[in-house]
Amino acid sequence: MHCSEFRTALSARVDGEDLPPGMTGAALDAHLRGCGECCAWGERARRLRLLAARFDVA
Repeated sequence: MHCSEFRTALSARVDGEDLPPGMTGAALDAHLRGCGECCAWGERARRLRLLAARFDVA
């Protein structure tokens, strides 16, 4: 699998959605342990999610 597939799964995880078909939480976690770029991408996604939640007034 490519990083783009793991980032799609990570985005789903951050948003509280189901992982894409064929992706397991264990596979995602293993990839994140070995890929600093995806780990950093995930941290930025989490921060963005938190920031957006602070301004969600709807």
